[in-house]
Parts: sequence; C-alpha cells; structure tokens
Amino acid sequence: MSALGRWLTEAVPRGRIAAFRTLVYLFVAGDLVLFTPWVRTHASVPGELYRPLFVSRLLHLPTPTEWLITGIFWTLLALALLAATGRAPRLLGWSVFVLYLHWMIIAMSYGKVDHDRFGLLVALAVLPTAGRARHGDLTRTEAGGWALRVTQIAVICTYFLAAWAKLRFGGLDWMTGSVLARAVLRRGTDLADVIAQVPYLLIAAQFGIVAFELFSPVVFLLSGRWRTAMVGFFYSFHAVTMATITISFAPHLVAMASFLALERIRPLVLLRRLIGRTGGTAVPPHATAVEPDPTMGGSGQPPGGSGQAVVGGPPAGP
Repeated sequence: MSALGRWLTEAVPRGRIAAFRTLVYLFVAGDLVLFTPWVRTHASVPGELYRPLFVSRLLHLPTPTEWLITGIFWTLLALALLAATGRAPRLLGWSVFVLYLHWMIIAMSYGKVDHDRFGLLVALAVLPTAGRARHGDLTRTEAGGWALRVTQIAVICTYFLAAWAKLRFGGLDWMTGSVLARAVLRRGTDLADVIAQVPYLLIAAQFGIVAFELFSPVVFLLSGRWRTAMVGFFYSFHAVTMATITISFAPHLVAMASFLALERIRPLVLLRRLIGRTGGTAVPPHATAVEPDPTMGGSGQPPGGSGQAVVGGPPAGP
C-alpha cells in the first residue's frame, strides 16, 4: 500500500467510531428540533419560490409539500435516535444520510446555502462504511480510520475553500473592507461592540481569518500535542465567533470531533456512575470512564507507540 493509502486508512480504535457515531446521530436528532425546525415552515411556502439546488435537479427530487416535509422530519428523527445506539450501522446509517441530505436540500433551496454542514454530511455518508463498533473497544479498524480521515479532510476543506471563495469573489477588498463591521452591526453582541471600538482591530481580524483558513491544512502535518493545540484553536475560533457575532457553526464543530480521541468516553459507564451516586450506591473503584487496554503499560501507552490520548490530549491517528 502506498504512503497515501496508509495515511487514509490509518487504523483507529473501534471505540472512537462508536463515540463519534453516537455524537453525530444525536446531533442530527437535535438539529431537527433545535437548529433547523424552521425547515418545516417551508411546507406552507408557495411552490414557485422553491429554487432547487443542482443536486436536487440532478436527482429529480419533487417540490416540497407538507406531507413530504412532515414525513421526512418524523422518520429522520426516529431513525437518527436509533442509529445513535450503534445498531444496524449500515441500514440505519444510509437511511439517515439519505433523509438528512434531502432535509438539507429542502432547507437550502430557498435562497441561502450554509457551508457549515459540509463536514457533517460527509461524516453521515462515510460512517455506514465503518461497520460495527462498541464504546470503549480499543480494537483497531482501518475502515473506521478511513471514515474519520475523510471527515477530517472535509472539515479542513470547509476552511480552505472558504478562504478561496473570499479571495476569488471579494479579492483583497474582503480583508480590507467592512465585512466584520457589517456583521457586528447586524448581529453583534456587547463584546463585539467593545472590540469594534478598537481602531483597525476588525481589519486585522479579517486578515487573520483568511490566513487561518488558508493554513488550516497544516493540521495534517502535526502530531501529538501540536495537533491537539491546533484543533483546540479551531474550536476557540468558533467560540469567539459565537460570542461576538452569534454564528455557531454547530454542525461543523460536531464533524471536527473526528480529530479527537473519543474512545476514552464511556457513556454507559458514566451513566452507571451517575445512577450509583444518585441512588447512594458506592461505585466500585474500577468503574471509571476510561478502561485501559490490557496490552498497554501503566502509563496508558502501548509499548513503542504513541498510545491513545484522552479528549483534550494529543489525538492518535485520524
């Protein structure tokens, strides 16, 4: 296998796939209820206002109706919750992907297309190929590694292509203009108002955004703590964005969790501990949220390897 092939299929613990799968499908269910419930209002919009995206025209999808939108909503909600359990990963995974893609096509066919959902859609498309996975399982899988790597590439492409679009359509004027100033006027917070009063700070921020997006692929050249630090910077960038101009990028942030060592999160163990504390039952010392691989040494590192990092520590593999 070539070096590129080994990089694309670098094996990861199955537990990481299980945790990422649960996170993604729970977000899909939450997205329907919390972030995009407004899509259901399109059921009452006249059909002539529907401007289908290219993919909709390519697939000859019908003009949305009340029955179609309501049917997708309830079916997708139920299937996403079932898929979050990890059962029938292929059948439920493909079903959720197809329905959520249709939901997004309906959402974005009335004049506005959000680019923060690209990574999430790619994750939904590739997760069914990862096969079965159980929380906490440290057995490695190349199929799962490929699914995470492709998702990571989609996340970074979201940044890099956003910068390319800014320079292609706005040129250098995007960085020297009043893009952020207009955003602050439209939807800025009190924090944004304070920042906007500092001379040239918004202009500097625009240069910084483009530089950050253009150099985001560097994350693939880093490893260990340096990669963790850069991914942490990605998250902090979006935290500042939310705190200043109230843009969340929630779907993108979920897809970006593909960089994290999520196998250390054991939801069932944590739930048992919570129930034990609530019921006044003592929790055995061994019932921790992290169960080390018996092949690892006392440090949690496999002999001669980099080991699996906890969330917030250096991610191992894709």
